[in-house]
Amino acid sequence: MKPRVVVTGIGAISPNGIGKDAYWHALTSGISGIKKISTFDISQYPSKVAGEISDFNPANYMDRKMANRLSRFTQFALASTRMAVEDSALKINDSYRAGISLGTAIGGLEIAEKECCVFYTKGMDKISPFSVMSMNSNSAVGIIAIEFNINGINTTISTGCSAGLSAIAHAYDIISNGRADIMIAGGAEAPLFPVTFESFCASQVLSKRNGDPTKASRPFEKNRDGYILGEGAGIVILEKLDHALERKAKIYVEIAGYGVTNDSYSIFKMEPTGKNVSRTIKLCMEDAKVSPEEIDYINAHGSSSVVADKRETNAIKSTLGECAYRIPISSIKSMIGQSLSASASLQFITSVLAVDTNWLPPTINYEEQDPECDLDYIPNKARNSREINTALINSFGAGGNNISMAIRKYKDEKYYNGQVRNYLPYEYTQCAI
Repeated sequence: MKPRVVVTGIGAISPNGIGKDAYWHALTSGISGIKKISTFDISQYPSKVAGEISDFNPANYMDRKMANRLSRFTQFALASTRMAVEDSALKINDSYRAGISLGTAIGGLEIAEKECCVFYTKGMDKISPFSVMSMNSNSAVGIIAIEFNINGINTTISTGCSAGLSAIAHAYDIISNGRADIMIAGGAEAPLFPVTFESFCASQVLSKRNGDPTKASRPFEKNRDGYILGEGAGIVILEKLDHALERKAKIYVEIAGYGVTNDSYSIFKMEPTGKNVSRTIKLCMEDAKVSPEEIDYINAHGSSSVVADKRETNAIKSTLGECAYRIPISSIKSMIGQSLSASASLQFITSVLAVDTNWLPPTINYEEQDPECDLDYIPNKARNSREINTALINSFGAGGNNISMAIRKYKDEKYYNGQVRNYLPYEYTQCAI
């Protein structure tokens, strides 16, 4: 029987809170971290707001000399890993049974952007010798492995915005296939630099609602006009259940399963029908052995895109039938923006904390209903639930990468002498329409 996989540590860096507790307080209070960009001149940009993290000091988490040589994305990844390891009270005794799986969409692209400016203004002799590794998307897993003396599997995954959740799924597979006992997993991103930000502006995907930044991101709401770019990181510690129990670790949740598809449609445009999103959700439910009636919460991709929000809504309804109308759904991107791979791992962390605490964060800025988005999006105010046992997380990446993951509340009575107790065979039961 495959090992069960649980979450034992959390590290979060987001525009509305640094650290697990600050992040969760902000989410459940409906606090937005979206603000006017302050790190470069945005006067000529059509979009002027973002999920910028203004209070992050890398020297709080690493040597200042090291921080100066690392990309911001790598700084975020290392800092949130330190938080997660501390939260889990983890000590790695066998470095070959521990690994890393990190997602990123653009890695250390800001280093390339800066060094290009140096090259063209000062000449090739002024290029930093550290830049080649600092801009590398693999730099974060490398520095994490060095800092925590990890000799096991070390992987960087890039599937666009879904990469953070894809990395967690990869880590789950590694443990459930017996190749590791511990995996550090999640996503990190730092896209808020002039050329990179302008490339998103040029693609016409960002909101131009610049007057009130905190109200710019409005997933599923009728007047949404595009998403808000953000930055940050979310890292979790995954462990084999036996390993976590042996060291008496706090167990947040258990990972139940996941599903993945690809749209095979376009790297420039989103497939509008959501047919493969629907299939992704169904594959996840089948892998997790979860019926529609058992789903208590969905943490949506919900980017505030006119097309994406509608297609996700359609996919949820086509997969879950009438059950879709009773399941509470929320999008954290209303508060933190679209931080690419980081938002996917922060969605996972949000869902873990929702199951752990039975509190559901809201979708803020929900003022007018879109007739084509007609589900329960937990508008504007957090909701306390009697018990959240099972949650579903959706994340979709550029190029058509779709992933859904299911997590469930860990019940220690299900575990006895190292063996999973026998249950009745799983039967997929669709709600009647």
